[in-house]
Amino acid sequence: EQGLQLLELGGSVEEDYIRIARCFEATRQRCCRLEQDGRRAREQLARVEAERAALEVKLKHARNQVEVEMKKRHRAEAELEKQERKLQLVLELLMREPWGNEALSREQCSVLSALAGRHLGAALAPIRRSSAVDESCQSLLSHSDISYDRTEDDVVRS
Repeated sequence: EQGLQLLELGGSVEEDYIRIARCFEATRQRCCRLEQDGRRAREQLARVEAERAALEVKLKHARNQVEVEMKKRHRAEAELEKQERKLQLVLELLMREPWGNEALSREQCSVLSALAGRHLGAALAPIRRSSAVDESCQSLLSHSDISYDRTEDDVVRS
């Protein structure tokens, strides 16, 4: 009887060992899957960080380009104002001088009178504005509204 009990006990221990072995195998497989998931996540993180770095470089270049273009625009606007003042002075001189009226045709005098009577910039506005860009309307996001605060870029990374 004791031998039979030992065999029965041995059978149940054997089944317990098989169950434990299956649990270990399931745990090992789960660990392998988690390790693979972790590897894929690290690879994806590396790709995303590289993409972020590339986008930061593009953003920096875009900001620099905007600054350059704004400086060019301001210089061009200052030059335009300077030329407008010169032209206004020439028009006023022509309108005041008696010889100027004699040398010019009646039509030319009327055009000069009209230009001299109005603000020159407003008179030339249709000429100097591009038809492709309508700058007469106020934009919701004009260049003066753009903030170039770089404090957002200084995010502490852990």
